[in-house]
Amino acid sequence: MAPTMKYWDDWADVEDMEAMWNHPEVCQEWLKVGEERGMKVHFSRNFDGKPYVTHTEMKGMAEIITRRHFKRLDVAMVCAIAEVESSRLPLAYRFEPKLGEASTGLMQTLQSTAEWLATDMGYRAYVIEGASALLYRPFVSVYFGCAYLKWLSTYDGKKRNEEFMVRGYNGGPQGATKTSTVAYWNKYLQAKQSLPNTRIPNDTQPTPSSFKTAAAELNSRKSTTSSVKDTVVEPSCLNPKLGKIKEVAVHPKNSKAKPSSSANVHKKEWTYWDEKTSPEDLEEMWRHPQVKKEWTDSNEKIGQVRFARDAELRPYLTTTEVKAVAEIVVFRHFAERVSPIMLRTIAEVSSKRRLYGADGISGVMQTAYPTAAWLYKDMGFKSYKLRSRDDLSNPFLAMYFGAAYVCWLSTYNGRPRTDEFVLRAYYSGPNGVEEPSAGIFYQKYLAHLQATAPKLHCCVAKDRDLNLFPGLVYRK
Repeated sequence: MAPTMKYWDDWADVEDMEAMWNHPEVCQEWLKVGEERGMKVHFSRNFDGKPYVTHTEMKGMAEIITRRHFKRLDVAMVCAIAEVESSRLPLAYRFEPKLGEASTGLMQTLQSTAEWLATDMGYRAYVIEGASALLYRPFVSVYFGCAYLKWLSTYDGKKRNEEFMVRGYNGGPQGATKTSTVAYWNKYLQAKQSLPNTRIPNDTQPTPSSFKTAAAELNSRKSTTSSVKDTVVEPSCLNPKLGKIKEVAVHPKNSKAKPSSSANVHKKEWTYWDEKTSPEDLEEMWRHPQVKKEWTDSNEKIGQVRFARDAELRPYLTTTEVKAVAEIVVFRHFAERVSPIMLRTIAEVSSKRRLYGADGISGVMQTAYPTAAWLYKDMGFKSYKLRSRDDLSNPFLAMYFGAAYVCWLSTYNGRPRTDEFVLRAYYSGPNGVEEPSAGIFYQKYLAHLQATAPKLHCCVAKDRDLNLFPGLVYRK
């Protein structure tokens, strides 16, 4: 059974913690969520209450370990493998029946492999002999994962490429060229592409100055057809732990205008609603008066409706779109049980309405795939078919499972729960409602709610009294 894990300081050496505090991005992230030097640092927790390592923390560890011990090892490779192997869960555990032992930790290293690397290959920066629990320690796991990659990089006296190393990490050097490791390689490529700041290929990657130019161009354009405003994300402002973003006001129509070629991003293809949603759901969107007006003003055509994009060309839902999706999903599946106001505010605070979520994989409601799968398989929420993590990029499906989780939390352990409990638990899991980060999430929720609709409340009764669906026509 895996041990409990609450504080970084209990699972990392003093010098490693000092290195993390000295890492600019990690330090900034920790300070923004209320951590203090000299005090123990909390692990973040996912929707199931399990500790996880943020993208920033993972990158920080990988950079520290590679700088100290493996200078030529690709940091992005290490981070992507951790994503595939454990989803950045340091207490991940998987028993391997064919081997008769378990792989554990962030990098899912076998105890026997770690001991061989230490004893026979000389990788002894961290002690590992006889204590498999040590592989749960994040720095230890990353170190031995990197050591194995380093060994694979020159396997059999030959310089090996990235594909050989990654597939060999999964299937051993003998399995690096077998078809059994092809799927793992594809998962790795997808994970690597989804890492923060690596989603756009290098040959089309805009420079920071070009991002600012594109944002300035978007802000400077004037519209003559509508006065509705929306927001886009300014680059380099996202805090993975808080989802904190600096916003720039941009007209929805102009935000969908093709970016200038001077930004060197014209090769990036648009993402279309028609590709992500069912014809039935899309028809409901066209029936929504506010959505229809916004799309018409933006020159969208039936069958070719584009998602708005931010300054980094990431697709997102406008406030009008996310409001409509929340209302339609609640009207169909959660009448009088879930508030559409709560749902759209969660989408705003957790993912900034990004189609793929703040982390690039969890959807507009920032719903972890294991949570959505549990709701689908075990809790009976089957109105939308969930087959893979990619399905969460469907705004209606993501909203549905976000609403399902809110619905489940509202009666957690068989008794009615307050909005505060539901929102804290949505962020940190029902067992993590006392975590400081959960409190910060709740305060951000309240602040956004007050800023956008100070007279609205989250309770369903208030929603009905305020007539949230004026003029909204649904198919009978």
